[in-house]
Amino acid sequence: MPIKKYRPVTKARRNSSVQDFSDITRDEPEKSLIVHRKEFAGRSGGKITVRHKGGGHKQFVRIVDFHREKFDIPGKIDSIEYDPNRGARISLVIYKDGEKRYIITPDGMKVGDTIVSSMTGAEIQTGNRLPLEKIPVGMTVHCVELMPGKGGQLGRGAGNAIEFLALEGAYASLRLPSGEVRNVLKSCMATLGTVSNPDYHLVRYGKAGRMRHRGIRPTVRGKVMNPVDHPHGGGEGKHPIGMKYPKTKWGKHALGVKTRNNKKASSQLILTRRKSKKS
Repeated sequence: MPIKKYRPVTKARRNSSVQDFSDITRDEPEKSLIVHRKEFAGRSGGKITVRHKGGGHKQFVRIVDFHREKFDIPGKIDSIEYDPNRGARISLVIYKDGEKRYIITPDGMKVGDTIVSSMTGAEIQTGNRLPLEKIPVGMTVHCVELMPGKGGQLGRGAGNAIEFLALEGAYASLRLPSGEVRNVLKSCMATLGTVSNPDYHLVRYGKAGRMRHRGIRPTVRGKVMNPVDHPHGGGEGKHPIGMKYPKTKWGKHALGVKTRNNKKASSQLILTRRKSKKS
């Protein structure tokens, strides 16, 4: 999906870009696969409980099938659609028995392509879903399960790809988009290919109004607040925060603090920690 830029007739247009929706084949979602989205952000009892969120355009939640447990039943891609709740495209799949489901579209899939999910083995092609033990080492996968039967949890964002590094014993080694290398049970399911819409991260929104349409409200820096409102507040002019380390609004460490619990059982499955943004 390429990114479109317009002639800069306004200041906001100069610094903004939009998605090219030429890959979309259907405008309206399947009515049987949508539900109303309830707003949980913003105020509760008049007090802001979730900051920087609220408003935004009205949206429906598309019910996406991350399990794909209809084994050995081929399905045909009927349409490729836009999902306002994610960067990736979604596809409406009509199975041979007539059932309709949404899946995350793998990159390169087109209307009319056939996909299948199988526990015993299927053709190694983009869009098919198999256990990791049935997938050749070195392949690129996405929508990987963390536990068998739990549904795809890893590699669901637009353009994401997980590299299948090795298969040893009961575990498969995967390199995630963050750079983290971790083991996952080889019986976990994964979808072959890369997630669609890889250029999504290149979109520049350009102005505050487009962010408000997305339900993102303004964020104010702590150092421009008063001392009563933030630990960084107060002082004269462009002052430093005056502390050994930055803090959150509630006084906790911020910026670069590791928040993962070292006693978490799954820590032993992580072979290489994810790369920091500085590296």
